[in-house]
Amino acid sequence: MEQSSVGLVGIAAVALLDQCAAFIQSIPERVYTADATTIRGGTIGKHVRHSLDHFAAALHGHSGTEPIDYDHRARNVPMETERESALAAIRSMQSMIASLGEAELGSPVRIRVMLSSDGGDAVLASTLARELAFATHHAIHHNTMMKTIAAEFGLEVGDEFGKAPSTLNYESSRR
Repeated sequence: MEQSSVGLVGIAAVALLDQCAAFIQSIPERVYTADATTIRGGTIGKHVRHSLDHFAAALHGHSGTEPIDYDHRARNVPMETERESALAAIRSMQSMIASLGEAELGSPVRIRVMLSSDGGDAVLASTLARELAFATHHAIHHNTMMKTIAAEFGLEVGDEFGKAPSTLNYESSRR
């Protein structure tokens, strides 16, 4: 049975979250919370929190009357320093995404996007599927940063982690 484009978004989001969970489980706690020098001010835990914030905003904002808001996030939360907290959040998000049907994924949403440092923003129309696709692609780039931080501490991470699907597709076509 062929999946619709909307349905593939949910599958991709869950798969990306699986990758993130496996990465978190593969690194020592000290590396999860260590300050990076290659990406100043960053820790793996902070990048995990940032990525998960985007999924959470889309999932929690899609059914409300308020627009999805990616720019107002909680910082200094347990998932930044506690791997188990991040893993629990990932499992919860995966469960919520897996429970979404095609109609919910295709439902219209509004998003608020901050466009300038003075707080100026715009409210735009979108769909839940589009916003989950955005969160998935956004997380891939943060996975690259987490991979870079892990390398700084001498850890090797699989080649596919932190690569966009388009890059992986291109690389496989060149073999």
